[in-house]
Amino acid sequence: MKHNRLLFGICGFLLLALFITGCTKDKPLITPDMTEYSLSVPMGFPEPEIPADNALTVNRVALGKKLFFDPILSKDSTVSCGSCHLPAKGFADPKQFSVGVGDSVGTRNAPPVFNLAYAHSFFWDGGVPTLELQSIAPIQNPLEMHLSLNEAVQRLKEHPQYPTLFKQAYQSEPNLYAMTRAIASFERTLISGNSPYDQYQNQGNNSALNDSQKRGKDIFFGEKAECFHCHTGFNFTDETFQNNGIYENYKDEGRYRITNQVNDIGKFKVPTLRNIALTAPYMHDGSFSTLSEVIDHYASGGKNHPNKSNLIRQFDLSAQEKEDLIHFLESLTDQSFINNPAHQP
Repeated sequence: MKHNRLLFGICGFLLLALFITGCTKDKPLITPDMTEYSLSVPMGFPEPEIPADNALTVNRVALGKKLFFDPILSKDSTVSCGSCHLPAKGFADPKQFSVGVGDSVGTRNAPPVFNLAYAHSFFWDGGVPTLELQSIAPIQNPLEMHLSLNEAVQRLKEHPQYPTLFKQAYQSEPNLYAMTRAIASFERTLISGNSPYDQYQNQGNNSALNDSQKRGKDIFFGEKAECFHCHTGFNFTDETFQNNGIYENYKDEGRYRITNQVNDIGKFKVPTLRNIALTAPYMHDGSFSTLSEVIDHYASGGKNHPNKSNLIRQFDLSAQEKEDLIHFLESLTDQSFINNPAHQP
């Protein structure tokens, strides 16, 4: 009897071992790969600051890219981040207001999402302080993706691929913390800095700009038009919030919604001018369709508003000067960026 019990015990152990082995084969252990992502920083650009709790890795960027272009994060699975941030349009939207789920229409023009690795705040009103938090708003917004965060996470948990991808990237099952950090990781790789202007200014190629663009450059950085006061630095923005006199009365009160300070009414974040020829329409509400209209607005001195920047004042440009300025702005287009296969769905 003792011998039989021993034999049964051994057989039971072997069966259990086979069962465990079988399960392991069906669901292999996932080994995290923390291979560092090699970020390409253009000449003349500083190294971006990467949060210590979200180091860039190949797997995190890949996961973030998949999430960015996947409509799974919208209520009816028809809208993704990439639906309103199109690579060919400098990751902006050619529509005045983007269309969300159920054909709902937004209230602000979708800003481009490149060079966000250098931004200090996000959205037109600067209402979000970190890139990790940025994606939460459009996912929940009823006019955009209109999906609860709990439902978003649950969908990812039930997906055939995402649980493995999250394990590989963040050593966890799908959750909000990892989801937002993955999207931020992909967005940090969207760095644009190889336009003809950059080739001329930073790479020593004197023929990268033609004569008209060079004249436009002098106007841009001169005191006549004074564009450079706000659109300054390597990213052509000082990251401040300004009222540029589009309206006498602002239906959208901009920065005021965040600060509740009266002197912030009508103030919006100064956008980068990189790839500006691709990102029409312009302003927070897409109210100008062309660069010509934008220049005419600033040349007029704008509408009267108590918060209007004192830098907004009338100036005169000849037809040739205006054309030269537009040509310079067009020289800020980075074709290698918008055609980069790594940025495509």
